[in-house]
Amino acid sequence: MSIWWSLHLRRDAASVPLARRLLLGTMESAGVDPDISYDLSVALSEACANAVEHGGESVRGEFDGAYRVTAYLDGETCRIEVDDSGPGFPAGRSRATVRTARCDAENGRGLGLIEELADHVHIGNKPGRRGAVVSFDKMLKWREDTPLVAT
Repeated sequence: MSIWWSLHLRRDAASVPLARRLLLGTMESAGVDPDISYDLSVALSEACANAVEHGGESVRGEFDGAYRVTAYLDGETCRIEVDDSGPGFPAGRSRATVRTARCDAENGRGLGLIEELADHVHIGNKPGRRGAVVSFDKMLKWREDTPLVAT
């Protein structure tokens, strides 16, 4: 079974739960184990929150622009990609340079959470264009009663 969808969202905090609910609904309909669905939905929320906060210029305190979320459920893997049109990550940023936030910090944990919840993570900039891309994937487990999985 293969399912994919892509959303073009406004850089607004209200878009984050929308993307999360769509992912959870897709996973529920496909019969993905709820623990896997939850992990991926938290990782997606963190990636979307980063795109909202850092993914473009702020004009008079209001966010401009948009970001894109694409999810692929293909066979035994779910891959999610969130890309924005912001300044991107500093040159040379990679998995090895994701910093751990201080225990009393109010933010800065998102990328680390994504790395803990997903099996593979890629953090980088769009080639030749402005913007960041956070993509991650996770092996899927299925509920016992899943009707859509071929046996």
